[in-house]
Amino acid sequence: MAAMTIAKLQKKKQQGEKIASLTAYDASFAKLMAEQGVDCILVGDSLGNVVQGRSSTVPVTITDMVYHTACVRRGAPDAFVMSDMPFMSYGTLDDTLKNATQLMQAGANMVKLEGGDWLIDSVKALTERGIPVCAHLGLLPQSVNVLGGYRVQGKEEAQALHLIEQAQQLEAAGAQLLVLECIPNSLGKRVTQALSIPTIGIGAGPDTDGQILVMHDMLGMNSDYLPKFAKNFLAGSDGIDAAFRRFTDEVKSGAFPALKHSYEG
Repeated sequence: MAAMTIAKLQKKKQQGEKIASLTAYDASFAKLMAEQGVDCILVGDSLGNVVQGRSSTVPVTITDMVYHTACVRRGAPDAFVMSDMPFMSYGTLDDTLKNATQLMQAGANMVKLEGGDWLIDSVKALTERGIPVCAHLGLLPQSVNVLGGYRVQGKEEAQALHLIEQAQQLEAAGAQLLVLECIPNSLGKRVTQALSIPTIGIGAGPDTDGQILVMHDMLGMNSDYLPKFAKNFLAGSDGIDAAFRRFTDEVKSGAFPALKHSYEG
């Protein structure tokens, strides 16, 4: 299978073809995802919650991310792999460049950073040096202590306009993908229409260019709590590989997410 690239993801947006993305943290699951047509694999700092048993992503280190990125790359050598820059690994420009380099050398195709206009200089510096960037707006899990919990963002019109403006600034700075998390479905649509780069939603409605879920959520492994935007694709599927295929097919057909998986507004 030919390797997925950012240019191919961009073409999917232009042609109106949905992008299917999942998180993975090891070689075995990454291999299965790639075989079942998942377009993009995110090595998420969500590993803090689902792998390490932490209450948030804050304790995850760059060493953790480098290790898991290398594992995923070995399992899926042709996949498009994004890696999260963990908490405070991009607080200064020097740290940003040093830590992003480690992730790229471990096998990432792109790094993902959470935040808005304060990241403009970092995005420019990374892309100028050949490190592709995925931005992340809306709910920012690394900032959960500032936000006061995991709450929907951008519900007020002023907040929505500010988020759209930040998205446009990040694109202008060189970001080539944008993850939108936990925002009203109407705002997900507005941001997607305002940008030429693909948007990947998680709880951002059906009108983003793609969808991403945490693997453990979409396999129903998070028994304590299933987010509103998630769905158990293993239920009714004949095995994990079939669940990955079903997720991919439902994203590409537009069957997922349904409005019940979205936030109105």
